[in-house]
Amino acid sequence: MKQHQISLQTAIEYTKRFRENPGPDMPLSETFSADSVRALLAQPETQSFRIYLGRKADNRICSILVAADKNGHDILPPTNNARETDDDGIILEDAFQCPPVCPPPSPLNE
Repeated sequence: MKQHQISLQTAIEYTKRFRENPGPDMPLSETFSADSVRALLAQPETQSFRIYLGRKADNRICSILVAADKNGHDILPPTNNARETDDDGIILEDAFQCPPVCPPPSPLNE
């Protein structure tokens, strides 16, 4: 198995346990487009990515994805007045949350 890889059975157990007690305001899943994730991972210096949990203005929990370099530092857009492009430190959020936008049935969500 690869680093961080788990078996389907373990994933089923984890997601079932979470669905049984998700905690307040927690989505059951979030879906990001493959193009957005590929762009995140294609940034120069990217060695991994990190998922932060956030809370939107309406108090909904959300996932925020950022790339990280070989030293574990977040790859972020410039914080000064430098001109930013869409490819300068990509940060992903605004995923499709379940509920209300849920995936088709699978062993991980039944």
